[in-house]
Amino acid sequence: MLVMLITQAITPNALPEQFEVSRQAVSKHIRLLKECGVVEQQKADREICYRSKSDTMKETDKWLEQFRQHWDVRFNQLDQVLINLKSKKDEN
Repeated sequence: MLVMLITQAITPNALPEQFEVSRQAVSKHIRLLKECGVVEQQKADREICYRSKSDTMKETDKWLEQFRQHWDVRFNQLDQVLINLKSKKDEN
């Protein structure tokens, strides 16, 4: 849903059709995204559209980067452990 909102403004009626979920479920997700400041509501003629707020997404990405770096290191360590285990297994 968030990916769709990043690429285009979309009405609340169009979202349930894309995900085969109820309008209530979409409203709940949209409300949460709005509360987090990730999505904004816009009026287009007589319809309401939702779209992502790119500045908030950039801020979120920047915050997540610290965790990405941490997990990259951890996964690289795990890769090395698995390689070592496999080579020990192959030696036996």
